[in-house]
Amino acid sequence: MDIRNLRLALFTGNYNYVRDGANQALNRLVRYLMQQGASVRIYSPRSETPAFPAVGKVIAVPAIPFPGRSEYCIPIALTSRVRRDIKDFAPNIIHIASPEYLGHRAVSLARKWNLPAVASVHTRFETYPRYYGMPFLEPVIEAILRRLYRRCDAIFAPSESMAQVLRDQRMSYDVRIWSRGVDRQLFSPKARDMNFRRDFGINDHEVVIGFVGRLVMEKGLDVFSDTIDELIRRQIAHRVMIIGDGPARGWFERRLPQAIFAGFHTGKALARAVASTDLLFNPSVTETFGNVTLEAMATGRPVVAAQATGSESLIEDPLMGRLIRPGAIKDFADALQDYCENKNLREETGYRGYEMSDRYGWDNVNQVLADSYLSIIQARMQSGYPPRLRPRS
Repeated sequence: MDIRNLRLALFTGNYNYVRDGANQALNRLVRYLMQQGASVRIYSPRSETPAFPAVGKVIAVPAIPFPGRSEYCIPIALTSRVRRDIKDFAPNIIHIASPEYLGHRAVSLARKWNLPAVASVHTRFETYPRYYGMPFLEPVIEAILRRLYRRCDAIFAPSESMAQVLRDQRMSYDVRIWSRGVDRQLFSPKARDMNFRRDFGINDHEVVIGFVGRLVMEKGLDVFSDTIDELIRRQIAHRVMIIGDGPARGWFERRLPQAIFAGFHTGKALARAVASTDLLFNPSVTETFGNVTLEAMATGRPVVAAQATGSESLIEDPLMGRLIRPGAIKDFADALQDYCENKNLREETGYRGYEMSDRYGWDNVNQVLADSYLSIIQARMQSGYPPRLRPRS
């Protein structure tokens, strides 16, 4: 089967109305598939003020704001209009990228129409309740996720470490890898700009600890803040730069009044900001891959990260950075102190991470997923249960 015969229906709760690593990866995937001649249709909530232009044709599904996080939407229905569009498009595979109502309904349609269905895992949703005082919900959410993913033909994790978590959780009998890539034309040591630092009042000799990402509590903002407090208690010279924005920005600003909040950046501006730090501190345990970790490594910055899914597959400790037990404030502080006090260590570690990042080209990782689509479709066709949908001539 040729990729030009691929007809992919992609279902996601967020395609482009809020910018994050997951939906940017989905848009890159759609662009790559369409460039190879595949047909793609996206089903997602839409916004009159999207964060960035969507790649491909997006069919809007009804949605309501997520309680307490109104920037996100919850799909609430798969209307007859949307169902007709799916039938008219006649996909030969369905891909769900978020495990909410829309994903469940899409998998049910796939089973009804004898279509293969796959899912990609972009974040560890089951860990979110612990950041909002409801850890008792984790087993419930994990059970819901297991029911959904086991109805799919295969699921895709962005890293081997996350794939092993999914296997241990018994989420699927077929767990594959769809990695993430980095644009090394953008994210490069050459993007470093001392004038960018100086505009924030940072002296050239000062060591800048960077945080990059959406400012939400599940990114480990409390651990980050507690660790910076420990460095201050030790009287370790450093500056802190926060690159990103989000609903927890006010909390973060009050918690770290001495930090520089550089705001939201994208594209060349983001690459410049990341490269202009001296090291990245990423304490989050919710990522399944860690795009910001890879981007920092591509700019030659050493990374101190939580020993969690994603980062474990990127960082070889201690050659390319440090992996620390989640929540271990003293150990995080020890690692940051080493980098703050040793310029040669920062440069040597950063260079090894830069070399490693060369493995992650977007076209390569997206072709791996395309090949998996085709093999799954071929296996379904050979099983004797052909799809009930046919594209209109």
